[in-house]
Amino acid sequence: MEKVVGSGALGVAKAEGFYDYTPEQAKRWGEIFLKLVMKFARSRKGIPKMSVIEGRRTMEFTYNQASRREFIGSALAAGASAARLRGASVIPLAPTPQMGWMSWNQFGQDVSEELVRETADILVNSGMKTLGYRYLDSTITGRAAATARSIPIRNAFPRESRLLPIMCTPSVYGWASMLGIYSDAAGNTCEGQPGSFGNEERDAKTFASRGIDYLKYDYCHVPEDQETAIRRYSTMSAALRNTGRPIVFSICEWGPRQPWLWGGKAGGQLWRTTWDIRDIWKGSFDDTACGILDIIDHQAGLNRYAGPGGWNDPDMLVVGLYGNGRYTSPKGYPAPNDIEYRRKMSMWCMMASPLMVTCDLRKMNAATREILTNPEILSVHQDPLGKQAARVLQDGDREVWKKPRKGGALAIALLNRNDGPKTIRARWNDFGITGKRRVRDLWQRTELGVLTDFVELEVSRHGTVALHVA
Repeated sequence: MEKVVGSGALGVAKAEGFYDYTPEQAKRWGEIFLKLVMKFARSRKGIPKMSVIEGRRTMEFTYNQASRREFIGSALAAGASAARLRGASVIPLAPTPQMGWMSWNQFGQDVSEELVRETADILVNSGMKTLGYRYLDSTITGRAAATARSIPIRNAFPRESRLLPIMCTPSVYGWASMLGIYSDAAGNTCEGQPGSFGNEERDAKTFASRGIDYLKYDYCHVPEDQETAIRRYSTMSAALRNTGRPIVFSICEWGPRQPWLWGGKAGGQLWRTTWDIRDIWKGSFDDTACGILDIIDHQAGLNRYAGPGGWNDPDMLVVGLYGNGRYTSPKGYPAPNDIEYRRKMSMWCMMASPLMVTCDLRKMNAATREILTNPEILSVHQDPLGKQAARVLQDGDREVWKKPRKGGALAIALLNRNDGPKTIRARWNDFGITGKRRVRDLWQRTELGVLTDFVELEVSRHGTVALHVA
């Protein structure tokens, strides 16, 4: 069965290139394409691989010649109505965890056109976009931008455009591939800007018409009960689906109402499982000093709630902040070092957590670049099997985590919580495997050989060794 990449709740758009078509031209291409699909579906001849232009995006459709049924999916072209297509397998929205850049931790609401343009350029020129960092997400409030009721936001982005201010130039729109915005499930956001409560349908239509691919939906100024949260998130997710545009929906209620139990049913593709992360190694699991180690501990046992199309989100990456985050560097706590940042990157990849970088990429040093762009650890993160790691051993300061990979291989993480180096042994029988296994160190990018029954390595203070075992 061929795969169909479609839009709406049934599939996800696949960016193939960027073309400077007007909305009218795009709509016409979409209408032509839909007629061709239905014509070939009726004749059972099948259709070749084709693309339908949607602004500067393309979507690919293929037809299974053995099937007489119409396909499932939709062809959306800048306002063209979607066609129902049945009988093909569908790639879900967010089949692997999201990767990208988010402005909040470093910049708050001080987001300028220059910052967005320069960051978009770095995502491309550094190779990060090629590695999967495709989302460019700003803390600009979606409703404020959509209604043009926020004078500071309009002043920050003076250039007129049919896109929301964050996409104010063709270069940003093209480089980023996937574009994000922020709103709240109340009348106001955490920072006092207009939220979307009561205006979900209107805001969703605005986001869709202006090319938004990702909505982070916060939960300030709302009732504390779970029922209200489910209802408000479900309302916005329904509004997003009604637009016909595939928009990744990020549920951000910070975990107190256990969104891993209901986030997927409420229409989310990811849901925050923790309080806001702070740029510290260890603090306390609350909304003031939630450190890297605190959040890792809180993810143990949540692996069964994550998979393709729905991910546990333990918050953004603080790698590279070095204590300079505007909202994430509390006083009285030292900033993590590069070993601790690498621990975070290792575990966020093992846990299939969204990777949203928040440091100033314009000032990224060599160590930060190496941590964020290691293709071997990123391959663990983007593994199509979509499994979140589970903790299989906890022995004092020693921990072992495992993540099943496509094809029967495993990713294994050896964690040392101690303030000094520790030797950690991982036994094959703890993973349900036996015999000789080929082992590779993903950070050193070296083969450790074919090992029998176990692997044993020294792990540095607060360090993590990430291994591929096949």
